[in-house]
Amino acid sequence: MELPEQGAGRPASLAAAARTIVATADLDAKIALSRRTADLWFARQLSLRRPTLDPPAPKRPGRPDRPQLLAPRDMPRRSADSRTGHIALLHAIAHIELNAVDLAWDIVGRFAGERVPRSFFDDWVTVGLEESIHFGLLRDRLADFGAAYGDLPAHDGLWQAAEETRCDLSARLAIVPLVLEARGLDVTPSMIERAETRGDEADAAVFRRIYEDEKKHVYFGAKWFKFLCDREGRPFEPTFHALVRKHFRGALKPPFNDRARSEAGLTPGFYRPLETIRT
Repeated sequence: MELPEQGAGRPASLAAAARTIVATADLDAKIALSRRTADLWFARQLSLRRPTLDPPAPKRPGRPDRPQLLAPRDMPRRSADSRTGHIALLHAIAHIELNAVDLAWDIVGRFAGERVPRSFFDDWVTVGLEESIHFGLLRDRLADFGAAYGDLPAHDGLWQAAEETRCDLSARLAIVPLVLEARGLDVTPSMIERAETRGDEADAAVFRRIYEDEKKHVYFGAKWFKFLCDREGRPFEPTFHALVRKHFRGALKPPFNDRARSEAGLTPGFYRPLETIRT
């Protein structure tokens, strides 16, 4: 699949390309478009947007027929203690990373009209590219076991964050990088440790790559959330608390990786007061 053109051979805008990525159901094409769009954007060959020509932001991401999508409560438990469990774990993480691809590009495409510096889009294009790399690495690991993404069911709860925050960039930043992705900083180190303990350097290398990139993604989220709060004269932490209470369904569960979160600009005053939230 090619990026959409907008007349006279001109390449698509970044907004159009991002929305096309989200809408694309073919996963090979989605990943290829992510990389192509990032290349063009950083080569400064894409305009940010062309409001009269750009397609609308899709309501849901494009997906292949498989995997079967289930409610989170209906998902089977997973573990890496057996070959079957190992495949299930890799499949579940791949599903999270695929959703992260679409969530990142949806920030770019949906909020292209926001009054923010160009560097905002530099950061989120970087996130979209890196999430697509993560997904590719996990698909390769599944292939090492004779498996593929789509072989197992997956839960359908992650896109809810996009639907909840589709009209509010501050809320999107609060929920996606500062709640969902920050959770990865808490759980990924133990995944790395378990992989190393069982002598699985291939898994450990993939998880290390994801972990290091996640620190950057949370940092981007904190940086731009604070930018928006500063511009609007709103205090960081109380604003974050209010947005999480309004838009996030679930709990912020300890233990937290305080060190990694703080390095990414997410100090304990953001998340500690929210530990007991249930909605």
